[in-house]
Amino acid sequence: MKLARALSTFAKSVALRLGSTAAGRGLLADFASDDETVRTLAGMFLVRNGRRSLLILRDALARREEVPEVLMMLGDIATDESAELIRRYLGDHDPKVASAARAALDILERNRSRS
Repeated sequence: MKLARALSTFAKSVALRLGSTAAGRGLLADFASDDETVRTLAGMFLVRNGRRSLLILRDALARREEVPEVLMMLGDIATDESAELIRRYLGDHDPKVASAARAALDILERNRSRS
């Protein structure tokens, strides 16, 4: 069963790469899974899809779903748009979110300096 779920997550990543926003939403749902392997794969695939994932991650932020984790993914994606999205949460009322935003900006800057 775990293998089937992991393969499904991988298939969603491929579909997102081909332009399916529904697959991206599916990856975000997998990111909320109780299965740690599925969560890890979904997060990794969202980051690896880079700009293709931005719409999905922006929508997740708007719905306040998994905000600290989404901010960290945006830091890993390291685009100008992801930096702008992260900065909006620096002064968030939730200290965990504000802290995650600061950490995500640090990650983003480190990723940019490596490129």
